[in-house]
Amino acid sequence: MNPRLLLVDDDPTFTRIAARALERRGFEVVVANDAATALGLVGPARPGIDYAVVDLVIGADSGLALVPQLKTALPDLRIVVLTGYASIATAVEAIKLGADNYLTKPAEAEAIVAALHGSAPNPDLNPSAEPLSVARLEWEHIQRVLAEHEGNISATARALKMHRRTLQRKLSKRPVKE
Repeated sequence: MNPRLLLVDDDPTFTRIAARALERRGFEVVVANDAATALGLVGPARPGIDYAVVDLVIGADSGLALVPQLKTALPDLRIVVLTGYASIATAVEAIKLGADNYLTKPAEAEAIVAALHGSAPNPDLNPSAEPLSVARLEWEHIQRVLAEHEGNISATARALKMHRRTLQRKLSKRPVKE
């Protein structure tokens, strides 16, 4: 029997393509487009999910909030958080909350499978000798403060002493390249 994987993402095009790619790699894929549906698919009444790939932002829901709920329902579940808005703060928080790995979009199906199986990190990968740019450091700081305030934009803006609309503009942009 193929291992069952729960794919949680609000983008129907991404879920269709990812589900097809993961099925070709031997998984039986179950898709949820929001946190409530995902939680309804796991638990003692519905055993059998072995893996989960959870988007960081699922519509109005937070993938970070979903991770510990999935772990509570299925303690042995291996979870990979996948996001197009990666930051050090959210990566650390995802791991603290119970995720086994964290990947940025776009991620190849092989990378997702390797992350699900807990492949060892590459020892030949050296950290960059270049420091992060000021723009990237700002992005990382905003993400850390946003995580501390559980995604609350208004509270984050107050903590950063920044106007809420300015913060929203900064958040609507893609992350700055490293």
